[in-house]
Amino acid sequence: MTRTPPAFREAPLPLFGDPDEAASIPLPQGRLPSYIQDHRKRLRARFMEGGATAMPDYELLELVLFRAIPRQDVKPLARRLLDLFGDFNRVLSAPPDRLADVQGVGDAVVQELKIVEAAAHRMARARVMNRAVLSSWDALLDYCHTAMAHRETEQFRVFYLDRKNVLIADEEQARGTVDHVPVYPREVVKRALELNASALILVHNHPSGDPTPSEADITMTARIQEAASVLGIVLHDHLIIGKSRELSFRSAGYL
Repeated sequence: MTRTPPAFREAPLPLFGDPDEAASIPLPQGRLPSYIQDHRKRLRARFMEGGATAMPDYELLELVLFRAIPRQDVKPLARRLLDLFGDFNRVLSAPPDRLADVQGVGDAVVQELKIVEAAAHRMARARVMNRAVLSSWDALLDYCHTAMAHRETEQFRVFYLDRKNVLIADEEQARGTVDHVPVYPREVVKRALELNASALILVHNHPSGDPTPSEADITMTARIQEAASVLGIVLHDHLIIGKSRELSFRSAGYL
């Protein structure tokens, strides 16, 4: 349930403190106090001059929240979101219902965060679609981490490749729980035939953060490889995406 933020009230200007940080207090409706306007202007200027690397997570999150909450100091909310979810990426990828439970988060905030998340996914995906996988492997891994590393439940995706190993389709096959996702080898292979794909790369995430494969992961991979090979389709790899690293079945000797 979305909680209503505290009512606005008149706020005195601070006498001391960091001049580049807005006070953590509600603001009156109407024109923003000059110190809040100056704070926003400084953050935007710093971003344009140095990019995201010049800013800590809470300031980058503030920049996003500025658009959703134009008439309030957003620093307390940015801090609250980071304290709850951990970092900028996890805030963006948090489920809408969990975001809405945070005090001060309304529909506009959820929508803004999800727009930024979708833009990040779209840009990362554009770097790998319709390109040869071997020549864009790092970009493929970046895309997998962007789309899946911070999810709170398991997701299973399949990358379908043509005879030249060009990525022709990226499809989500299933979603599951925090430690399980149902996968049906017959459906994976059936879809490959529909797309006239010659090879596959399987990808799923481990919300625990540890990409070590389970026995179920190994068994499921073997079943898909067997079903695909009967039809002349090659299983190139199975990637398990953790919080900060990935595991390749091919590199680890499981394939």
